[in-house]
Parts: sequence; C-alpha cells; structure tokens
Amino acid sequence: MQGFEWHVPADQGHWRRLRKSIPDLKDIGVDNIWIPPGCKGMDPCGIGYDIYDLYDLGEFDQKGTIATRWGSKKDLQELVRAAEDVNIGIYWDTVLNQKAGADSTENFMAVRVDPEDRNTELSPPEMIAGWVAFDFPGRGEKYSKMKYHWQHFTGVDWDESKQSYAIYKTSGHNKDWAKDVSDERGNYDYLMFANIDHSHPEVRADIFKWGEWIGTEIPIRGMRIDAAKHYSASFQKDFVAHLRNTVGADYYLVGEYWRGEVNLLLKYLKMMDYEISLFDVPLLGRFAAISRMAGGDLRKIFRGTLVEKMPNHAVTFVGNHDTQIGQSLETVIAPFFKPLAYSLILLRSQGHPCIFYGDLYGIRGGPEPQAGSSCNRKLHILTRARKLFAHGEQRDYFNRRNCIGEYWVMSTVIVTGLIHSTGFVRYGNYQHPFGLACIMSNGGSSYKRMYVGSKHTGELWTDIMEWRCETVVINSCGYGIFPVDAMSVSVWVNSLATGRHDLNRPL
Repeated sequence: MQGFEWHVPADQGHWRRLRKSIPDLKDIGVDNIWIPPGCKGMDPCGIGYDIYDLYDLGEFDQKGTIATRWGSKKDLQELVRAAEDVNIGIYWDTVLNQKAGADSTENFMAVRVDPEDRNTELSPPEMIAGWVAFDFPGRGEKYSKMKYHWQHFTGVDWDESKQSYAIYKTSGHNKDWAKDVSDERGNYDYLMFANIDHSHPEVRADIFKWGEWIGTEIPIRGMRIDAAKHYSASFQKDFVAHLRNTVGADYYLVGEYWRGEVNLLLKYLKMMDYEISLFDVPLLGRFAAISRMAGGDLRKIFRGTLVEKMPNHAVTFVGNHDTQIGQSLETVIAPFFKPLAYSLILLRSQGHPCIFYGDLYGIRGGPEPQAGSSCNRKLHILTRARKLFAHGEQRDYFNRRNCIGEYWVMSTVIVTGLIHSTGFVRYGNYQHPFGLACIMSNGGSSYKRMYVGSKHTGELWTDIMEWRCETVVINSCGYGIFPVDAMSVSVWVNSLATGRHDLNRPL
C-alpha cells in the first residue's frame, strides 16, 4: 500500500496514524507499506520531495522544525517496529535527483537552455548566483561530513543575482546533463530545484553511504526510486548493486519511470539488468482510457502493458499521490471503474498490486475531496478477497468486449463458459480451497456461466461486494450462472466462506 496521499494533514502526526492502522492493514492483507519521503525537506509542510537533508529523519532543528511533516524520527522508528512485529515491510521513498532549500547562494558559471529542448543552449556561459550551498548547520557533521556546493550540481532554475527564472546548466569541466535519461524535452535530466550531479565522485560516495545508513537507522525492506527517468540510469544501476551487496540481495526496489510506452519501460529494465521493478504506467493509462470510453473493449485492457510483457517486474496500481486531481500526473479514472480496476490488479496472479491510501481512506483536500473509499467503501473487501481466495494457477478467457469474468477454482478441469461472456480460470490451493468467481461489465448488466469444479456441487455462492443479493447454486456438473450489474463488478465465493471470514467488517 502507498501509505499517504497529497492532502494528508501536515500535523507531524502521520507516522502515528499509520502505526495505529497497522492491525487493520495486516487484517486486509497488506504485506508492505510504501511510506512518503521521510527526510527533512525545505518546507515543514512539504510532502518530502523538496529534499534538503537525506540524513535528517526528523531529528535536527533545521528549516524551522525538528520533526518532518510526517513526524519525528522516534515516531518513524516506532512505526517501523510496529510493522515489523506483524511482518509488514516498509519501503522508503528515495529522492536522489534534487536538493532544495539551500543555506546560501554561490556564484558559478552556467548557460541558459531551452526549457523545451534542454540540449539547446540559449546563452553563452554567464555568472549566476544559485542556491546550491548546503551546510546542514542543524546537523553539523553527524552521520555525514559531506557538504554540497555548486560543483555537486548540474543545474538550477533561479539566478538570485538577476532575480531571473530559467533553466541554467552548470558550466565547467565534465559538466553536462546525464545522457542516459529520458529523451523528453531533448534531455530530461533537469526536473526541479538544484539538480544533483551523480557523476561527481563525492556525490556518489555520499549517496552510497546514505543507502547503507538508512537501513541501519530503520529496518526497511526496500525502496521506491523517485523520478527514475530524470537521472543517470548507470548511476541507479550502481546504487542498486551497492544496496544488493551491502544491505541484502532480497531488497525490493521499484522505480518510478513515468512513461506510457511499454517499450521504454522494457528498455530501462534491461539497462538495470532487471534488478528492479517498475510501476505499470501503461496499465494505468489503459484503465483511464477505457473507463472514459463508452463500450471500451475490456478484452484489450492488458495489451501494451508491463504486466502483460513482464509481470514479475510490474507494480500494478490504480492511482497514487501524483495522479490525484490537480497534481502533475493527474490521471482520471471514472468512479464506476475503480472497483473494476482494483479487481483486475488484486484478483489476478500477474504483477505486484499496490493500493492507494487515498482510495482506501479518502482524499482530505484538493479540488475534489472524498470522505471515504473511492470504491464505494469496498476496497478493503477486495484486498481481503485477494488474501483469502485469490490463489493458484490462472487461465484467461477474455472473449467478450464489455463483460469479462474471472473464476478461480479448486479443480483440474477447465471448461469455457457461454459464448456471450469471457473470463479466466485460476485454481485454488490446499490452504485456500474455496476459490472465487469474478465477473465485471463496463456496459449493461450481464452474466456468465462458469465452471468452478464438481467438488463445489450444491454449494451456495454469494457476491461479497453485496451489489447482487441473489444466491447462485453450483449445479451437479460444477457450473454456476453468475450475474453482474451494469458498469459494475461482482465477486462470488462460497457463502460458507463469507460467513467464516466476515469480509465486510469495516476498517
């Protein structure tokens, strides 16, 4: 689960909120929590991507506060211990592309570049005053003696001497944008604030040291690599290798490489020697497009996605803090489609699904706040269904444009359903024998005749989403006829299983 959304209160209490939620999250099947950037930012209310000091986790009086927006270092450590106690891992949001909130300016030579083509220089080298001096006076030399100065950066976007906003590329020996970054805008190395030069040996040494240090301060199990397309892939590869060698070979890493073309994601994974996973941005785009398209073809929902091409490296998701309304990567999925999308990532075997704090608990602010779950308060039901019933092998039958079904069975026989609907079969296992049948429609109401196994003969199956109130009887041949409402999803399981597990109990 992504454990935050953009509008979580800036009350320095979020680490405590998450700690209190740990029992509920364990109950619904959350295995790992991606927490927000916990290093000191330049703004006490900043969400953490305005990174100031990697080594300040809410311990030092810097930038007007000791605690970060999320809480103190002590609160953070207590959260991680509470998660560890119930075997929930913590993934750190790692921001290594930029620094913000410098302590003072320095004069250095730089050239202005075209914001739309950063390879095009618009001026000869000129002296500018950039905010690039990071002395960390509140921390001093505890944990690290490294201080950052102009030579440790490749660019800024503000000249204090002229009070001028532009993208300035640092001039000097071996100073240039990294070449192994996204080719958007010519070269998308520069994103914001003071852009770190990852080729500088002092920078490399300090970041590698920090990668080891953070794991000693808090026992995290992995990292999200922020803005992966904006800095050197070769540096990231070396950083990941360093973590594997020093922290552990099973350290989980997922990159935020925000491109909608799956071939670019595959190229990046190859450059990284397939040592990390990526968020499946193309799949999110498919969800958004089909949700807004009348009669969109559900059979093609996974075409051109990372989970289709390389499922073991795909982190599937339905939304995150950047895709919220009003944010930089705003991606609108029609409300009716959110439960369908979550069913497709949670109730299938491919990919590593990630649910969103804002979809589970609601959005607290912004243009369109919502008090509760964006899935009509049903997301926790789907996560419990994944934990309890979504096990075993799977076989797909996507053969109807607007109605696809999923059926998960404890059986060794696969039988195709009626021609008017599509679906896929997945088998249960010894520990989870009940199975489930899921059917969804982005058009009119429909049904599917599904084979769920002769050993289920005579069982009564009910919709755990409670959007269909009837009971389906499994016939003597192991079939049931499972209905679904228009623009909806229904998840059917043995009624004895629903009574045993109380899937609808609230968080």
